[in-house]
Order: sequence, then structure tokens, then C-alpha cells
Amino acid sequence: MNYKILGIESSCDETAAAVYDSEKKLLSNELFSQIDLHKEFGGVIPEIASRSHLEKIVPIVESALNKAGVALDEIDAVAVTTKPGLPGSLSVGTSFAKAIAWSAGKKIIGINHLEGHVFSACIENDIPFPFLALTVSGGHSSMYLVKGLGDFELVATTIDDAAGEAFDKVAKMMNLPYPGGPVIEKLAATVGFEDFFSYPRGKKKLHFSFSGLKTAVLYDLVKQGAYDLKTKQFLKDDDQELKAKVSSSLLVCMGDVFKQKIKLALAEHPEVKALSFVGGVACNQYLRDVLSNFCKGRKIECYYPSRRLCTDNAGMIAFVGHYKALQNKFSDFDISIL
Repeated sequence: MNYKILGIESSCDETAAAVYDSEKKLLSNELFSQIDLHKEFGGVIPEIASRSHLEKIVPIVESALNKAGVALDEIDAVAVTTKPGLPGSLSVGTSFAKAIAWSAGKKIIGINHLEGHVFSACIENDIPFPFLALTVSGGHSSMYLVKGLGDFELVATTIDDAAGEAFDKVAKMMNLPYPGGPVIEKLAATVGFEDFFSYPRGKKKLHFSFSGLKTAVLYDLVKQGAYDLKTKQFLKDDDQELKAKVSSSLLVCMGDVFKQKIKLALAEHPEVKALSFVGGVACNQYLRDVLSNFCKGRKIECYYPSRRLCTDNAGMIAFVGHYKALQNKFSDFDISIL
């Protein structure tokens, strides 16, 4: 059966809408990013995020339908992110999706944001099952064993800070702009992605932990006289070489941690045929290259979404909504963000 799905995503600081068609695949994927609204705060402010979603959701949905060349009447179902995320942000998207679906007489499908990321690389790639999905962003660092569309289980998760969060916090320590990941990668490239400070890789266990890594960077900066714990100030703002070496060491350490965890997961699941690296941190080219080379050595395939599908987006929500529709897994209109 041919389905046209309108996807809506508003879990954090991106207002997004997309249309996915069974035959023509992803027809549109529109997004408004709030990065400029949150930059001065060094992170996402929930109240600002919610207000921005209220302002942008109507024009973004209209744009997605127009770009796809599809009228709302032609849509078969509305898929919307219901969890996890910021409550205010999720409420805007979920309420809007329920309203337009109800008014247009369409079905609705509640989507877990993380399931969207897990299957985001499947939109453009034919990934063999079973595969491992390494999902890494500012809010999540997890690994899943994926056996089929909608059939997956959690293998590892973070017990404290997520990887993207560690990037942001280390960047903030050194007075670098938000978000930290792209800036850290650019600085690391200037010194050749070398490991200057040998930050700890953590315990050789499946679950992720980046709080200790963040603290290790902090106290190493203190030791070098570059950070004052009392005033919480970076004291060597003009030392671009130090910033670059810290960024490089952090990035190399992160790559080693990912390889370590994947190696452990593969030992437990030798049937795995491929790895997908997804989420906002998967935009990082250095980490893509590290994991690609690691997979070659293990003789498994390595896949990534295009960068527009790595960060929070509605394309992945529409895609998951599409296969749920094919599986007749629709939601009731009493779906909530709880």
C-alpha cells in the first residue's frame, strides 16, 4: 500500500516537518534551527525553545507540504515526536499534529525521537539486518541492536553526560561558541587530530560515561594554569594552540571510546553485519572516518545519514511513521508526551 506521511519534530530546539512517500521516498524535509536564539546562553533555554516552536510550526509545515507538492488532503497520516525531549517543545508539536490530523480526518502516529535516529540512516541506505546503531547527540549516547524495521533493543546507554553534551561543556570551558562540536572539530583539524593530553578512556564496559572525561579536561586545564576554578574563567583565551590541542585530544579520545564500546558489542553480537553512526555528533567527519576504518578492519559495513538527517529533523520521523503505517501501528488521539 502507498502511504504519504507528514512528519513533525519539535523535541528540542529545531522545528521541523517532512513528507515521506512509499514510492517516491523523502519528498521534503524542512527545518528551522534555533541555534542563534540559544548561542548567548551556551545551551538550550526551554522557554525560548517553546515560544519559537509556536511561532514557526505553521510556516514550517506549510513549507514541507509545498516543497513535496502535496496537499494536506493527500496525506494519509501525521507522525509526530511525542518523547523524549523538552516538555514544552514536545507539547507544541504534539498538540499541533493532533489538531491538524483531527481536523483533516487523518490518522496519527506517535513516534519516539530516538527510534527516528536509530533508523535515520535507512532512509538513504539499504542496511543489512542485524546492525548496530550508534546514536550520539547532545542529549543521548546509546547503541542499539537493530533486527528489522521497528525491531530493535538497547545494548548500551550513557550513565551520565552524553557525548555531544561533553563537547558543549568543554567548549564552554574554553570560551568557544555553542554548539561546541563543530568548533572543536575545526580546531582539532589545525593540529592534525593528534592526542596531546591522553585523556582517560573510561572503563571497558558497554555503557557510556563522559562526565569523567569532561572533568579530566577541566582539571588538566587547571593544572596547566589555563582555568580558574574559583572564578570559573578560562585564563588563556588568546592561546589558540592550547584550545586546538585540547580539542584534538578530546576528539581522539571520543573516537577511541566509541571503538572500544563497539568492539565489546560485537563480541556479544557476532551476528551483526553493519554499523550505523547517527545523531548530531555523526556530522563529525573525523569520527566518521575513525569508525569507517574500524569497520573495515572488522569486515563489516559502516553507514551514516546525510548531515541533514543527522541532527534533529522530521524526515526520520516521517520515515518511521511510514513503516509503522505499513505495519498498521497507528496511535489513538489521546497520545501524550508523558
